Amino acid sequence: MPGLNLTRAEAQERAQLVTVDSYRVELDLTRGERVFGSTTHVAFKGTPGAATFIDAVTDTVHRVTLNGVDLDPAQVADGERIHLPQLAADNELTIVADALYTNTGEGLHRFVDPVDHEVYLYTQFEVPDSRRMYAVFEQPDLKATFQFTVTAPSHWDVVSNAPTPEPTPHGEGTTTWAFQPTLRMSSYITALIAGPYQSVRSELTSTDGRTIPLGVFARASIMEHVDAENIFELTRRGFEFFEEQFGTPYPFEKYDQLFVPEFNAGAMENAGAVTYLENYVFRSRPTDAVVERRAITVLHELAHMWFGDLVTMRWWNDLWLNESFAEFMSTLAAAENTEFTQSWTTFASMEKAWAYRQDQLPSTHPIVAEIKDLEDVQVNFDGITYAKGASVLRQLVAWVGQEEFMTGVRSYFSRHAFSNTELKDLMVELEASSGRDLSQWGQLWLETAGVNKLTPEIETDHAGNITAFAIRQSAIAEHPTLRPHRLAVGCYDLHDGALVRTHREELDVAGERTEVEGLIGRPRPDLILVNDDDLAYAKIRLDEFSLATAIKHLKDFDSSLPRTLVWGSAWDAARDGETRGRDYVELILNNIAHESDSSVIMVLLRQLSTTLDFYVADDAAADLAVSTAEALWKLAEAAAPNSDHQLQFVKAFAARSRTSAQLDTIATLLNGSRRLEGLTVDTDLRWELLTALVAGGRAGHADIDAELEADNTANGALAAELARAAEPTVAAKRTVFDAVVRENSLSNTHQRQAIAGFNRVHDATLLTEFADDYFAEVRSVWEERSHEIAQQIVVGLYPAAQVSERTLQQTDAFLADLGEQAPALRRLMLENRDAVVRALAAREADRA
Repeated sequence: MPGLNLTRAEAQERAQLVTVDSYRVELDLTRGERVFGSTTHVAFKGTPGAATFIDAVTDTVHRVTLNGVDLDPAQVADGERIHLPQLAADNELTIVADALYTNTGEGLHRFVDPVDHEVYLYTQFEVPDSRRMYAVFEQPDLKATFQFTVTAPSHWDVVSNAPTPEPTPHGEGTTTWAFQPTLRMSSYITALIAGPYQSVRSELTSTDGRTIPLGVFARASIMEHVDAENIFELTRRGFEFFEEQFGTPYPFEKYDQLFVPEFNAGAMENAGAVTYLENYVFRSRPTDAVVERRAITVLHELAHMWFGDLVTMRWWNDLWLNESFAEFMSTLAAAENTEFTQSWTTFASMEKAWAYRQDQLPSTHPIVAEIKDLEDVQVNFDGITYAKGASVLRQLVAWVGQEEFMTGVRSYFSRHAFSNTELKDLMVELEASSGRDLSQWGQLWLETAGVNKLTPEIETDHAGNITAFAIRQSAIAEHPTLRPHRLAVGCYDLHDGALVRTHREELDVAGERTEVEGLIGRPRPDLILVNDDDLAYAKIRLDEFSLATAIKHLKDFDSSLPRTLVWGSAWDAARDGETRGRDYVELILNNIAHESDSSVIMVLLRQLSTTLDFYVADDAAADLAVSTAEALWKLAEAAAPNSDHQLQFVKAFAARSRTSAQLDTIATLLNGSRRLEGLTVDTDLRWELLTALVAGGRAGHADIDAELEADNTANGALAAELARAAEPTVAAKRTVFDAVVRENSLSNTHQRQAIAGFNRVHDATLLTEFADDYFAEVRSVWEERSHEIAQQIVVGLYPAAQVSERTLQQTDAFLADLGEQAPALRRLMLENRDAVVRALAAREADRA
């Protein structure tokens, strides 16, 4: 990986030397399963006499011609860059090369469908991987037009950023598609998706009167499961909302959305050709949480068409603004213009929890992070970049006003369309629209790291009336900044069994202590919630009286958002070792059945597992694991038939089953001798039940093979990969470890499943012996594999389940030996270490 890096200094120097006009790229996809032909013609302006380089990750470079002069590929190309000497004022460059297909989800990914044995291709270029398909000046500020000409099998469909043209026969079962040039864009949002994809078509009318063609695509073998009309409806809602809010019509000619196999991320905002992972094609019944997640993702990628694609960051230090803006706007659009009106509850439960967790790691960084090179940005797709940034944008909207914020955004798009910007360009527009000086706000929120904690301080008289109320703000010593917050304080009282908000006080909080004079003289309510409506980004605590009310009446909130904020406060306290892990388990089990929001249930069940596996003391962990599984089964039995609650509780029970009796229940659900009214044991649920039996030692390879024969699909193969890796023997774990670490024999998604199965154990000591191997091998893995593959291994195989001082000692020895040689690897390892430190502290607190 180090040879593929690009520093910001190199990018800045190259941008001073080069201005790119256009690319013409000719691709031959008929050359077999390993390589494809890639010919790139670049027209660019340069500084006469200067030298620079173009990025090109190739198998072979056959010809390099610069301004009519042939350069010797052996002298100027090293497989990653091509040196360009003696630039002219106007330059014509041609590079003829063979490039490599990948199976890592980076560059041009090649997949063979086990159902019909057809080949499906797609690109994934963010951050630095367009250079794997064609020669390119790989940095976001060197925008250009791109014209693709693609030769491929005649029965394929070929999709790119520009509308797909009528193809022309090329001979011997092949056809050529000659696309028109794109609008000016950055290379990382160009795209090519090719193969016998099937599609559903529709259209909509933009606010400028244009007809925008819409398409939804998927592999032939899963197309029957694609609910295209739902995707189209969300897309129309998003277009309507964003065009009105942004004051700018959709900037591109068409909008295709493609579900592609073995995708690493949730989706990618290629201009006019968005790609999604196939998990969003529901062949079995999904939870409502997953349906909502897909809706938010659809809106997120659509928002990027303006913020990211139309106007693009100059360098990756403003990646946060791209992602945070799309994250904020997608949630806003969902809440205000779709059926997902509770999306801010989901945001509080998922995104903010992610942000708080990331912001308390030793690797936390300011939202505006220093991005020195590509390795920095590749590990910066984190909870700060997405979730904290979006949370802070919401705080900014509350600070300046939503209409003022949108007015500034409209001016920003108008002024900077098809160009590159920096954060200051947006802040100028927001200051003008709001009349506020945002310089200090930006310094405190965007240039410092860490999360503040807000704690109420309350005094009452003998009659129970509030005589003093203040909010105390604190920060840890490593990140001591106290910030300004726009927030609300909510007062809740019990009425007819419901916990109802009876008063709301909105104010600015700053400094160590802020008086809330509007509450003085009011009767003390049953519960006081700081940061009601979740406007601020801060951890919150409840006063003792309110906490007692919350524990007793958590289920009685008449709205999901305040209940979720109390859940979040309780989770923070458990993670921080302020309360016992077993008490948090009890809180979940006593209240989760009454939770109305599917996404919140999903998050709570994840937190339940984390608490049981990491935060409960050793002397109680085994018994609590068993009793929790029993409780989950009772919750499943008590849930309404065919409800989302029922489905989620059954899945959680399967994952947590340990005892012979619990596994018996799983087995009878799988074979159909036991039924829960309304529960359909469909294909995906069968795999989850079978994997639970494998992890419990009650099923093996023959059972997996039989299930795979019945589900001989790409999804089935992935499920089988996980199930085999879950076999509870050292020998089986050794096979998985060697396949991932030593043999490098798995594709990106199969490796991810194998790692998940490897870690699926009831007894963590089963994995003890692999810790030494991990630390011995991980450095070479980082140096030899692509970023995606390496990061999966570094994080996924770290011995986090070995919660011990020995694990810390091994990690510290590794970090000492590593030094500063691989900063991105060092960061990941520090994050791994922090999980063990936190678990040790939480277990100690749980013993109290």
